[in-house]
Amino acid sequence: MNTSYFSLARALIILVLATGFLVWLAASCRGRGEIIALGNRMARKSLWLLLVLFGITVVSFTVIHLAPGSPIDIETTMNPLADAEAQKRLAEFYGFDKPLHIQYADWLKRIVQLDFGNSMSSDSRLVMDKIAERMPFTIWFNLITLLLTLLLAIPIGVIAARKRGGVFDRVTTLFVFIGFAIPGFWLGLLLMSLFSIELHWLPISGLNSLDYAAMPALGKALDLARHLALPIFVATVASLAGISRYMRSSVLEVLRQDYILTARAKGLPERIVLFRHALANSLLPVITLLGLSVPGLIGGSVILEQLFSLPGMGQLFYGAVMARDYPLIMGNLVIGAILTLAGNLLADFCYGLADPRIHAGINMQQAGGE
Repeated sequence: MNTSYFSLARALIILVLATGFLVWLAASCRGRGEIIALGNRMARKSLWLLLVLFGITVVSFTVIHLAPGSPIDIETTMNPLADAEAQKRLAEFYGFDKPLHIQYADWLKRIVQLDFGNSMSSDSRLVMDKIAERMPFTIWFNLITLLLTLLLAIPIGVIAARKRGGVFDRVTTLFVFIGFAIPGFWLGLLLMSLFSIELHWLPISGLNSLDYAAMPALGKALDLARHLALPIFVATVASLAGISRYMRSSVLEVLRQDYILTARAKGLPERIVLFRHALANSLLPVITLLGLSVPGLIGGSVILEQLFSLPGMGQLFYGAVMARDYPLIMGNLVIGAILTLAGNLLADFCYGLADPRIHAGINMQQAGGE
């Protein structure tokens, strides 16, 4: 358990430090008054998001308890010795005999104290222990996928916009639409069939080989890379299609602006016009997508993790749903909701750092209030 929490804390610290560095880097280019105005705006929005989070927990708690099937049914259906009296005792033990609003109030009291309770599976482990075991892998997997996506999608989108209608634009457009059209699970099955079954180049599933513990450090790294090559490729293709297309459209819109024509009229090199003037103002759609991708860093991909047997949060959530493990389901949903709202808040903050027009809007609101 200590190792799991250490790995989780290390992954979260790196994520927070990376986000903080990017925010600091962007904030250093702005005035102190603008940063204070953005901070006040974020504080007001945070209060509103707390109400949204409360509504999400109410809806989620109600839906999973009203869905067909319950943990008691799963525990007693296949047990011939479990009669109605045994089911009644189990309902009293889990608190299911209470009205739904009372159950929610009891659950909310524990959540405020950061107590997600115990899993209803046979091991009865703490929900946070199970989440702490799976979350580090999911964070690292999605961070690598996100980094590869950005390193590929942004240059592809910029170059495709610059050479609109050219060979590069047509080829990338074709591959983007193929990436949109191919379901991730189907692409994963094709790649598994080719590289794992036919060619025997890559492992078919899992995270480690059977002799992983006996390998040297370099062998362990190579073995891990071989196991993650296919899942990361499938996840990157799915993300690359959307972000590169959004980037292309945004750059095309910015290139039509007057200040770009002015920069070109001054004789600035095209590279500086594209990557210094146009790129900075084309990042708003990407910021939106990055903000919405934050829950994926924790929630993981249910389909990919099931397909490749990866021990992540997606697989954990799928198992909890199938077992009607209410505390584990709610733990996953609450964490996902918090990160979704935090990503939205972070994206809104980055808007203000990236787009001077938002600064102007904030200053006008302040002037109107005064």
